[in-house]
Amino acid sequence: MDSIRLGIADDNLEFCMLLKDYFSAQPEFKVVLTAANGNELIAALRDQEPDVLLLDLIMPELDGLGVLKWLKEQQLPKKPRVIIFSAFAKEEITQKAVELGVDYYILKPFDFKILKQRIIDIAAGPSGELIVKPKLITNPRYNNLEKEVADIIKTLNIPTHYKGFSYLQAAIIMTVQEPGLINEVTTKLYPIIARHFNTNEQRVERAMRFAIETAWNKGDIQILDDLFGYCVDDQKGKPTNASFIAKIADRIRLEYKNRAV
Repeated sequence: MDSIRLGIADDNLEFCMLLKDYFSAQPEFKVVLTAANGNELIAALRDQEPDVLLLDLIMPELDGLGVLKWLKEQQLPKKPRVIIFSAFAKEEITQKAVELGVDYYILKPFDFKILKQRIIDIAAGPSGELIVKPKLITNPRYNNLEKEVADIIKTLNIPTHYKGFSYLQAAIIMTVQEPGLINEVTTKLYPIIARHFNTNEQRVERAMRFAIETAWNKGDIQILDDLFGYCVDDQKGKPTNASFIAKIADRIRLEYKNRAV
């Protein structure tokens, strides 16, 4: 049996290399391309013909949906089967991905062994056979992450209809899964969230700031003290967006670690 030709596109270089190293070591696979953004991927797809493409949903310059749209419009000799992955699972996004031709939708973080089997299954399937509803693969350790983050933010008396609520929730979820993002708040985290919610980085930052100020003005002082380790008063001030996200993400990671012991 010929090796499955695999393409990998993710703007997280470390994660991209982890995938490449893992699949390069598997005899069933041959990694034929890697890319860090949508435009780079399109250029590579003109020269390479992967059987299966692992595609990050959120990338700079051109995102995963943009790449899917491009693939759908092209008359390529051979189009790859596509597995999209993302830290989010919004129903309207997954439905749009299906309409554009995605075969599987995987929620980060995921088990590489499960992903390997899904790639083999998809590569062996009849050409053009699409899975109508995307399948979500996730680490059971994080099954309740979205709800747990939302519950914490709610305890701070930040209304759920505030845009800042959704932006902070997304930022904390991503930082739990990829801690290094907290060191790239303005260069990576804000832009990713802005693209996901179809807005801009300045609005993301301002909405988060307003939500945090609301928590400090209307939240329970004891809860704030428990979460952030100091009493709330005007002299000590409010945490920055980054420190707010980091503190809650660190707390959640520690809780998950303790549960695993």
